[in-house]
Amino acid sequence: MNYMLTDDQKMIKELAKKISDEKVIPVRAELDEKEEFPWEVIKALSQADLFGLYIPEEYGGMGFGCFETVLVVEELSRACCGVSVSYAASALGAYPIVLFGHEEQKKKYLPAIASGEKLAAFGLTEANAGSDASGIQTTAKRDGNHYVLNGTKQWITNGGEAEIYAVIAITDRNKGSRGASAFVIEKGTEGFSFGKKEKKMGIRSSATRELVFDNCRIPKENLIGREGMGFIVALKTLDITRPGIGAQGVGLAQGALDVALNYSRQRTQFGQTISSFQAIQHILADMAIQTEAARALVYATARMIDGGEKTFSKDSAIAKTFATDVAMKVSVDAVQILGGYGYMREYPVEKMMRDAKILQIYEGTNQIQRNVIALQLIKENSGKN
Repeated sequence: MNYMLTDDQKMIKELAKKISDEKVIPVRAELDEKEEFPWEVIKALSQADLFGLYIPEEYGGMGFGCFETVLVVEELSRACCGVSVSYAASALGAYPIVLFGHEEQKKKYLPAIASGEKLAAFGLTEANAGSDASGIQTTAKRDGNHYVLNGTKQWITNGGEAEIYAVIAITDRNKGSRGASAFVIEKGTEGFSFGKKEKKMGIRSSATRELVFDNCRIPKENLIGREGMGFIVALKTLDITRPGIGAQGVGLAQGALDVALNYSRQRTQFGQTISSFQAIQHILADMAIQTEAARALVYATARMIDGGEKTFSKDSAIAKTFATDVAMKVSVDAVQILGGYGYMREYPVEKMMRDAKILQIYEGTNQIQRNVIALQLIKENSGKN
């Protein structure tokens, strides 16, 4: 299907594909088995200038947008979602600064992120604050020209590997949702440490760790935006980055389809390749239909965001939900086509199926996304009566 990519977009997609084919696919099984952070791939992406796609040119970036980032995430995810989330999570950590940071913060932090010299991460989730982000307990108390943070963030992608963290903490619990604020915190700050590295079912090459704040003292200049804007910063950031999770779903589904299709043309049963069986053909056709539909939806949403649409929470939620549900189904179908081999680590679809599950959970579970979609639908409909 022709998605009318510009020459720059074609170049970006081809570059990401080349890195995926040459740097990721040969080592993805080893990275998964060893649960090893993909620093060599990160270095290759950095040298290819792919970390700064969405960052404005005045801060060392390329000045592109959500769509170009989606193209890279999709290609990396075709090879390995553990690698792609390590790349994408840096954008998740940088977007609060891009969207709400003051000029000095942008000048200080964005060039290093854009160059790939430093990774970023986003700290919102806690043990008792997952889908209910308003339940966060981490506090930031003003003390003269500083804020003092105490608390723990859980399941933070790039935790321990990133140098720059955007963190949401409570500055005034009496104000409810308006009592949270966003801060940028550097690795190495006194009172800021990391908990255990989680052992996960999938995306095992990515780093998922706790962020621990124990009387962590940071300058007041590290406040992103204004006090009380924490949840606005978080929600606006997630609205922009959710198509990236959808792109992970598209890429993973495409990778699973590619493996299943190639296998079906080589595997012989009853004297013929299994690709000649109508039952297999129908599964492959459905996999292709679902993957292409997900791609079209994710691309359209990313382009809408870049086009300046002001409200896109519902659209981002739809793209994320549909594409990640597709990834789960297509990866399961791929395992089925490969049969017993699909269940073995010798073939990558076993890993793809494990990786796919988290896509339905992180950056807002698909059940929460359906809440967002339904509430917005009801709101839009009530305005017509």
